[in-house]
Amino acid sequence: MASFSAQIHVSSTCSGSSYSWKQVSGAKIMFLSQKMKPNPFKLSYGRAKSSVFSVEKSNYANMNHINFDKGRIDPFGTVGEKVFGLNIAKMASRNASRKHAFVVACVATEEISAGGREHALCYALQRSPSCSTVFCTPGNVGISNDGDAICLPDIDSSDSSAVISFCQKQAIGLVVVGPEAPLVSGLANDLVKAGIPTFGPSSEAAALEGSKDFMKSLCYKYNIPTAKYQTFTDPTAAKQYIKEQGAPIVIKADGLAAGKGVIVAMSLDEAYEAVNSMLVNSVFGSAGSRVIIEEFLEGEEASFFALVDGENAIPLESAQDHKRVGDGDIGPNTGGMGAYSPAPVLTKELQSLVMDSIVLPTVKGMAAEDCKFVGVLYAGLMIEKKSGLPKLIEYNVRFGDPECQVLMMRLESDLAQVLLAACRGELTGVSLKWSSGSAMVVVMASNGYPGSYKKGTVICNVEEAGKAAPGVKVFHAGTALDPEGNLVAVGGRVLGITAKGDDLQEARDRAYQAIEKINWAEGFYRKDIGWRALPQKQFSS
Repeated sequence: MASFSAQIHVSSTCSGSSYSWKQVSGAKIMFLSQKMKPNPFKLSYGRAKSSVFSVEKSNYANMNHINFDKGRIDPFGTVGEKVFGLNIAKMASRNASRKHAFVVACVATEEISAGGREHALCYALQRSPSCSTVFCTPGNVGISNDGDAICLPDIDSSDSSAVISFCQKQAIGLVVVGPEAPLVSGLANDLVKAGIPTFGPSSEAAALEGSKDFMKSLCYKYNIPTAKYQTFTDPTAAKQYIKEQGAPIVIKADGLAAGKGVIVAMSLDEAYEAVNSMLVNSVFGSAGSRVIIEEFLEGEEASFFALVDGENAIPLESAQDHKRVGDGDIGPNTGGMGAYSPAPVLTKELQSLVMDSIVLPTVKGMAAEDCKFVGVLYAGLMIEKKSGLPKLIEYNVRFGDPECQVLMMRLESDLAQVLLAACRGELTGVSLKWSSGSAMVVVMASNGYPGSYKKGTVICNVEEAGKAAPGVKVFHAGTALDPEGNLVAVGGRVLGITAKGDDLQEARDRAYQAIEKINWAEGFYRKDIGWRALPQKQFSS
């Protein structure tokens, strides 16, 4: 499981004697700047903007009675007259004013270790001007080595009480939940109930991803364009419907299946086999105890992301994923083999149409169902070949992976402040700033993925890859260190080699230039990421 934390500083200040205070995320924890000789520190972690040191011994400030301006208004509300009984662990950042920073955290979870999405979010939060410290639980080798977060492997973020205890002890000002499973299980519910600001939907709202039948029913009720469908629990009835509709046709497990619960059947026999695997053989367990069978949509897929505060939504930049395992979009679906941003297929006109016909009706529909959505709404779209209009394939309730990698590379806004605004229902009027040009990520995966694969294979020269060209960043997912200290693969999708460029061609060239530096005989990658948006001659070799 993975969690990460960030210190948030806002602009409002109060003063008293020789101290300067800044309110942190509305919590009764302040940023303290005092003219004093620094305490002895030992080096703990390095950061891009300043060196961060941990206290040699546990160092606590017991503040029993603090006076400051009563009634001062700041972005997080009214500052009270007094703060009582604070017992705050100190960390320090070495800078000109010798400030002592109080840690505020945000949390996300992932099985085994943090994935590429979580690495990208840590990277973006660490770059946020208002964010000075990032923690990730348990983190991964890349996050730790790159200094994108302080990894905390001992925090079990599958245990809500453990997460809440950590947040309360560290005065957490923002929680960001990364993957879908903990959202569906209710981690956000528990955190919000404990009074901890959390970016991520409740378990009820997360049903948009946790149950495809729920999502389809919402679309039907609120006239959101999607493929026609029916839901089945009986395999005989499902097969009869397939026979009536014909192939190609799509069979989906209703619940979460780690990105593997969708079968695009090109023949009736393949469709029948998919029904048997889910409803008879239970290959996806309870997630496949109910299946959705929907019409096959022909066209070009694209990913559309929006930040939602319960009532309002603002779009992120466009991106396009490559779901199939093989070049030319052949083979089984995966969690994603690469992505690029922006996606030319999503023109400004289409993006506006997606917001008006799909995203905003969903946000309003969820609110009308007394199930407000707060978090990232990730719409998997099909731009139909015949009509050129978008239809909703599915919703995810978190940042996509690997789309998150290219989006976070291009984001120039303060991510921490934007996510806080969403948590507080204050997205109206918020706008996002993006770098010009493009970004591309190419996923390196273990041979055999998305099927069975060998674990523990050694990967060399990843550090060299990160230096192969300007604007390159290698995000880690399924990596670890073996007893000899070698970087090894422990997952299916292992590395996300990401690059920015003035245009998509330059981003692609830089990403593949970096990949050439990596020595990993047991890994593979697609060689045609971006093929729909670039001239075909680029992929002829």
